[in-house]
Amino acid sequence: MSKRRNNRRSRREVLSGAVAAAAVGSFPFVSRAQNKPIKIGMPTIQSGRAAMVGSSSRNGCLLEIEKFNAAGGLGGRMVELVARDTKGKPEEAARLSRELVNSDGCEILFDSESSAGAFAIHEVAKDLGVVVMHMNSETSALTADPKLRIPNAFRAARQGIHDSIAAGSYAGKIAKAKGLKKWLSCSPDYAYGRDSTQLFLEYLKHFQPDVEVVGEAWPKLYQPDYTDALTKILQIKPQAMYSCLWGGDLTAFIDQSAIYNLFAQMEVFTINVADYTILTAVKNLPKGIHSGNRYLSTFPNTEANAKWAAEYRAKFNEFPINWSWENATGAKFVLEGLKKAGSTEAKKLSDAIRGMTIESPFGADGTLTMRAEDQTLVNYATGWGQTIPTEPFMPEVTPVDWQVIYELETAWKKKNNYI
Repeated sequence: MSKRRNNRRSRREVLSGAVAAAAVGSFPFVSRAQNKPIKIGMPTIQSGRAAMVGSSSRNGCLLEIEKFNAAGGLGGRMVELVARDTKGKPEEAARLSRELVNSDGCEILFDSESSAGAFAIHEVAKDLGVVVMHMNSETSALTADPKLRIPNAFRAARQGIHDSIAAGSYAGKIAKAKGLKKWLSCSPDYAYGRDSTQLFLEYLKHFQPDVEVVGEAWPKLYQPDYTDALTKILQIKPQAMYSCLWGGDLTAFIDQSAIYNLFAQMEVFTINVADYTILTAVKNLPKGIHSGNRYLSTFPNTEANAKWAAEYRAKFNEFPINWSWENATGAKFVLEGLKKAGSTEAKKLSDAIRGMTIESPFGADGTLTMRAEDQTLVNYATGWGQTIPTEPFMPEVTPVDWQVIYELETAWKKKNNYI
């Protein structure tokens, strides 16, 4: 009898010890879970002519992530950015996005691709259900078209329809003042180029109805030689030209245009020149190019904007550019959303970001809003002016009233059955 009691006691001790061991073992596990980093995947372009997309996008995000981590992260969980090179290929952007989530354990995606890859990443986010912040794509349909809209996708980049209304408003006034009736377009042949050009011409005609489009050229994205396009432009001899070439493509186009003295033969309106990536890279920047602001430390002309630019230059030893501020903005919305939601869970995080307003040096009034109805950025500073070859590069910028943008955007959405 005593032997049986001893056996029962022995078994109880073993079981009790096992439970205790499991309990003790559980505490390091919980601790590891609490300290597990929040991984954010960034598919972006890190090689080739457009490699600056990746470096400037990453830098913009890191500024905000470092502040977030220095403040303690999310309950001790630090954010870790995991960037992958898409090489500017949409199929690679889709593959790497899946890999970042399924293999690397990323809970959020920062889409820092061009529009060519953004739609592919959007489909991955739709399939996997993770929050994606589109940082660079400006093609309007990405967030404007309700058929494409998903509750977990947001856009922190400027949008084509907004910038096109601003551009058309400015160009229409110049066209009227200078009698510029014959126009030609030269833009990259892909979604953003087609979208931006069509919208610019639509709003140019809205503000100045008697203009006429006499020609168009569609060079391929990342095309190395623009001889054919330049020859066509010179043969047609328009009074004014519009282009939304960007990055290395725009730099190459301007440099090659100098051979023909093209910029002296017509008024040139290009939405992407007023950005340090172009202003500091072009060998001989022509005077008097009409451009929309992309990023300038002098616009908005505020202490906050100048301070942010100085901090960026001090840390990365280069000028901030358009992708820098867009990615810093997208990162801040997500990080503020994490603090508000207290969670990385997609629905909670999406609900926290939707409709959020943040203080920002890039806002028209010092704030930016992630508009709830279409989950896209609004109220960023947008304006146009003319370039000079040296700093400040665009000394006078004419801002555009967002009420004008909102009114015409609403009409545009109705026309396209987006409302």
